[in-house]
Amino acid sequence: SFGRGSYYVIVEEKNGEIDPLIRVIANPYFSSHGEPGQIPSFLKEQGIEVIIAGGMGPRAVGFFNQFGIKAVTGATGKVKEAVDSFLEGELESSKPCH
Repeated sequence: SFGRGSYYVIVEEKNGEIDPLIRVIANPYFSSHGEPGQIPSFLKEQGIEVIIAGGMGPRAVGFFNQFGIKAVTGATGKVKEAVDSFLEGELESSKPCH
């Protein structure tokens, strides 16, 4: 799951293209379960606007939305493939359950 990963790969898009300069940041909550909303808050502090993941529960999607981060699910393969799929409109934002 996205919250259990030991790190996040930060990719920037410029003019519809992937910037070749990427960042990798450690997940400070990797070894703990943490509190709900900690990861979205942390990623917002990093300037993240979109998170792309293979899957994510509706509660997590809701937390990301609260922090103004678009949660996109259904990604597979390598990071570049997932980002390309998103940029090409092949992945959609997830909606939280009400």
